[in-house]
Amino acid sequence: MTARPISRRTLLRGAGAALALPWLEAMVPSRVFAGGGALSAAPMRMGIYTVAGGTVIESWKPGAPGSLDKLPSILRPLESHKNDLLVLSGLAHHGKAEGVNAHEHCAYLHLTGAADVAKIDGKPKAPVSIDQLAAERIGHQTFLPSLELATERSQERRYSFRASGEPVPYEDNPRIAFDRMFRGRTPRVPDRSRPEVPAAAGPARDSLERSVLDLVMQDARRLQRKVGSTDRRKLDQYLESVSSLERRVALIEAQASQMAKDGAGKEAPIPGELPETPDAYGEIQRASDTDPEIQARYIDLMSDLMILAFQTDCTRIATFAVGSDGSLFPGVVTVGFERHFHTLEHQGGNPDPRRADPLAREACRQVSHWYIQQFARTIEKMKAIDEGGTSLLDNTMLLFTSYMADGGHHRQDFPTLLVGGAQGSLKTGRHVAYPMGTPMSNLYVEMLDRLGAGVAEFGESKTSSAAAFDGRLPNLV
Repeated sequence: MTARPISRRTLLRGAGAALALPWLEAMVPSRVFAGGGALSAAPMRMGIYTVAGGTVIESWKPGAPGSLDKLPSILRPLESHKNDLLVLSGLAHHGKAEGVNAHEHCAYLHLTGAADVAKIDGKPKAPVSIDQLAAERIGHQTFLPSLELATERSQERRYSFRASGEPVPYEDNPRIAFDRMFRGRTPRVPDRSRPEVPAAAGPARDSLERSVLDLVMQDARRLQRKVGSTDRRKLDQYLESVSSLERRVALIEAQASQMAKDGAGKEAPIPGELPETPDAYGEIQRASDTDPEIQARYIDLMSDLMILAFQTDCTRIATFAVGSDGSLFPGVVTVGFERHFHTLEHQGGNPDPRRADPLAREACRQVSHWYIQQFARTIEKMKAIDEGGTSLLDNTMLLFTSYMADGGHHRQDFPTLLVGGAQGSLKTGRHVAYPMGTPMSNLYVEMLDRLGAGVAEFGESKTSSAAAFDGRLPNLV
């Protein structure tokens, strides 16, 4: 860092790519224990880690509600983290769909909890998803309102939707994702062992170089006076987008100025397997679908980018779509002869084990267990990151789930874990069993509330035929 504030022109260099700075302790007051000690100045993050294929419910769900003693076989890789887990069972989606296949039906409902979804003229349509609503409410506090990562780019895998009903694309190239967050700058994280200092005001507007944004705004406003009503509406939307970007750029300038003044911050480790260029990772991406060892490395790298985005406060909302229904799992699946996951899903996926092929069901259990092994490494890394006496995991609400309940495209009793302390707002180390069919949307209401983006209802939380608990989810604390 230099003492000179970063200008807008520097931030906008490189085709509009911007770089993130870490969260600064000075930006919010500390939360305080009853005993008077500081708990954390770090912000709350929300992560969604969602895998393909659902699960095998009898090997996932603990036998009874209450404390997590012995974990079921699929969850056993999380044994050392079970006090950080909240296992939720009985949650479901009930929404109807039009013009979609079974995978798309599950996918469009997944994070929207919608009563209705559709594909119209070949285009997916669904109401706003939980991550994008959170981004609307609190995304202005960081440069990237949200981050969407994936390990493959499926046309069926559309989980995140804007309020306009349009799907949000997921980035599956780690170099592009990294450059979007940090181009032109080494990621830095704050030193939260330092005493808090008052928040600095952002640099005065007239003390900065005239920005590219200023010029864009001036040109657009001049054009606005010369066009018809339809184009004027488009320009209004464009100007609002540019204004939102300018507000985030100003926030980054204030953060940069404060960090330079305090001398705070240290370099964050860049993931070791990050490719030098976007093209350099294509071969590994292609190979990951047929080699679980390569896929595990790929998942680790993308997971590290999500963690880095949280650690540097590039964003506080991230969704990571992991795996593919079309992958092969030689070495992971050790029974029978079939290794193609999608085939195994259809043969072994059913809420009733008696209606599934036993070898295929065991194969699905092994793949589900493998995904949990990958997730366990994410938890371990987040727990190891200190944020001034608390960990990154302590300050995160991390949802692990799948877009299908099982490989048979069912939408009852989804595999659902809440991981992390969510800054003391979750009582972990337990299995909470809700009445079968309780809307998953109820959970999304609770998550938005803890994030500070509270809503009265979400999706079908109050409109479903299975509506319960007045659209909320009790017994999380």
